[in-house]
Amino acid sequence: MAESDDKWEGRFDRAKGKAREYFGKLTDDDVEQAKGKRENLLGKIQEKYGETKETAEQWMKEFEHKYLSSDDDDTNKPR
Repeated sequence: MAESDDKWEGRFDRAKGKAREYFGKLTDDDVEQAKGKRENLLGKIQEKYGETKETAEQWMKEFEHKYLSSDDDDTNKPR
């Protein structure tokens, strides 16, 4: 079950800088324009990397696992 948008936004707000590091092609403006909304950020990732929604979704899940949970594995980090 997906967590609420509000809960995701709150957790993401603390990890915005990590999103820029993890998704190296995203700019500060890209992250700010996403306004903490998961779907908006997913769209920015697709746009910047030219990837499918499925690939962007997988990367997002890996980011969430690494930075919005307690695990530290980043073996499939996007370039």
